[in-house]
Amino acid sequence: MSGQRTEATRPAVGVEERPEPPGLPDPLPEPAAADIRLETVLGALSDPLRLRIVRKLLLESEEFDHTCGWFGLDRPKSSLTHHFRALREAGVTRQRQYGLERRSQVRVADLNARFPGLLDLVAAWTPPDGD
Repeated sequence: MSGQRTEATRPAVGVEERPEPPGLPDPLPEPAAADIRLETVLGALSDPLRLRIVRKLLLESEEFDHTCGWFGLDRPKSSLTHHFRALREAGVTRQRQYGLERRSQVRVADLNARFPGLLDLVAAWTPPDGD
């Protein structure tokens, strides 16, 4: 039994995919669920800031989707745009344009179907001190 996880020890992703509210704008371009590739997802998650973004969405999300300001990141807007685009293009997040702002959510159902346990690992990750 050593090395095996049981349901009792397995972390649970803190947020489930929420039902879409009516009247949402269409998502920005993203890969279809069947086209999401593990190496692309892992590449997007290899950046600590992007990993932190996804983890926060999984564990602290209270709404259907969130603006960049909700994350409280002290980075230039151009840098944040790059990081959010990388997550969307990898298939990790879905973004929608609401007027001048974009809101993000994790593609929980798609990622759990493609790579079971991956989001549990992200949720269980502990950021290093000082980050």
